[in-house]
Amino acid sequence: MNSLLKVLKILFQQGPSTLLAKIVNKIKLNHQYKRYLLSFRILENNKEIKKNKSKSFRYRPKISIILPVYNTNEKWLRLCIESVLNQVYDNWELCIADGGSNKPHIKRVLEEYACKDQRIKILFLKENKGIVGNSNEALSLATGEFIGFLDHDDELSRDALYEVVKVLNENPDLDFIYTDEDKITTRGNRIDPHFKPDWSPDTLYSCNYIKHFSVIKKSIIDELGGFREGYDGSQDYDLFLRVVERTQRIVHIPKVLYHWRMISGSAASSSNAKPYAYIAAKKAIKDSLNRRKIEADVLDGPSPGFYRVKYKIIGNPKVSIIIITKDEIKVLQRCIQSILEKTRYDNYEICIVDNQSEQSATFKYYDETKSNPKIRITKYDKAYNYSKIRNHAVSQVDSEYIVFLDDDTEVISQEWLTAMLEHVQRKEIGITGALLYYPNNTIQHAGVIIGINGVAGYSFRHFSSKDPGYFNRAKIVQNLSAVSGACMMIKKSVFEKVGGFDEFFQVTFSDIDLCLKVRGEGYLIIYTPYAELYHYESISRGYEGTPEKQAIVKKEMEYFQRKWKDVLAQGDSYYNPNLTLDREDFSLQIQKNEYAVKLKEVKNEDYRGEKLSNSGN
Repeated sequence: MNSLLKVLKILFQQGPSTLLAKIVNKIKLNHQYKRYLLSFRILENNKEIKKNKSKSFRYRPKISIILPVYNTNEKWLRLCIESVLNQVYDNWELCIADGGSNKPHIKRVLEEYACKDQRIKILFLKENKGIVGNSNEALSLATGEFIGFLDHDDELSRDALYEVVKVLNENPDLDFIYTDEDKITTRGNRIDPHFKPDWSPDTLYSCNYIKHFSVIKKSIIDELGGFREGYDGSQDYDLFLRVVERTQRIVHIPKVLYHWRMISGSAASSSNAKPYAYIAAKKAIKDSLNRRKIEADVLDGPSPGFYRVKYKIIGNPKVSIIIITKDEIKVLQRCIQSILEKTRYDNYEICIVDNQSEQSATFKYYDETKSNPKIRITKYDKAYNYSKIRNHAVSQVDSEYIVFLDDDTEVISQEWLTAMLEHVQRKEIGITGALLYYPNNTIQHAGVIIGINGVAGYSFRHFSSKDPGYFNRAKIVQNLSAVSGACMMIKKSVFEKVGGFDEFFQVTFSDIDLCLKVRGEGYLIIYTPYAELYHYESISRGYEGTPEKQAIVKKEMEYFQRKWKDVLAQGDSYYNPNLTLDREDFSLQIQKNEYAVKLKEVKNEDYRGEKLSNSGN
């Protein structure tokens, strides 16, 4: 019933095309995930190897697993506890608080396990204090150096704690560790894997992408006072937001180490199961903004569980919109007209940079624009070089903020300029990029992923404009490594600090190069879907696909690969290494494995060849 209600809600609120896109994406993802699990399956069980290795760790902190319980189905409760007992790392304790359950099996099962293993601690409460109260009671039992969180019907992978402690041995100063996760059906099938980005502060404001499995230093949780009342359903989100205000020593383990049970009434089964959680989430985000003294509104995002933090524009700063053009008058007119007609923000100027135009129609249009105080024209009479022209243009303006805009674009959203400015004005942000569509209303650019096809690729290229992409990533504000220069905003001071565009790049890659230089100075890059434009793509360059251009692009690609070889080798921190670098669709990276067995054998096994549980048929 929950699934049906969810389908009907999407159908009526977002339309049939969005519903179809979501269904197709889910079917495709789960089919890929079966193949993915198969590709990582090995014939020999490595549990003993990891168990022996964990005993030799120099740093072996105790991890307290917090488990609030209330009237849990006996089967799921046993599987949950067994998943902790089966950990290959042994220095843990399981802290269970039962919130006055009235199902008779609860006390029997918990006492049975407490007798079986002295690492299991139990507190039987006289009444149900709710998820926050029960969790805090479980926290009161903890004596470990780190706290891990487990829901009463979910499971940890056998090596969850091993992987966490392995990372802590590599970097003992860490305060916060999180992992990837998937969902597990009542039949034991694993679906809907969430392969997450590394630490991404703006993505966290857009959604609680961290979720499970999370391990946090106990001293920080103690300082914060544990979970807060009034945030039921999003108590973990609220805690994460408070923790990341205290520390940036955060690491993501790109492995599925947590299995979220899909049962009726759970958030794993339906995003509509706990509507109160979304109210609490918005409250938690707003609280975080208030603590940081940031003026912003918290709005609903593309679907339940996703949000938009809309920052207040500080003052009324001037923005220079730089547009390079050459004898593409109809293209330029469409671009300029869309800016003048649709831009809600008023304090901007349009700086047209003419690169050796020759047609009379072009100069006639320039004459017509002279009466408009928002438009000014400068000339660049040397040979076309994308980077040189833009560097020259920046030297001719005095605005605090610069927008680089291709002449073959057309503004769609009235807030396109403010949607970028609200982020670039923040001291930690260097560049903001936009959501670009092809004229047929498919996505051209929803951010850039470094490493795709050997250099970089646009996220979700050719997806429908209604398609939210992998975990809504086409439709939420997030941190990325780079964005397209077809429409990007940057602080002029930051542009000058990094030396502007690298003028070796005549045609391509200069925008990606600029973003990486800006990131190298410690700034964040933002992608916002609320700045929407059409991009007719490179009409004005005039020699797309010619041998001349192909030679230039090849030369520039090789230069980019040499210049950024370390970044390419390391991988894009905002793109999970379990996702493919062969395409731009966020599909899974399927490994070829000589040990692979028939697909039907994978059903109840994880990607390391270990039995997940006895919950399947």
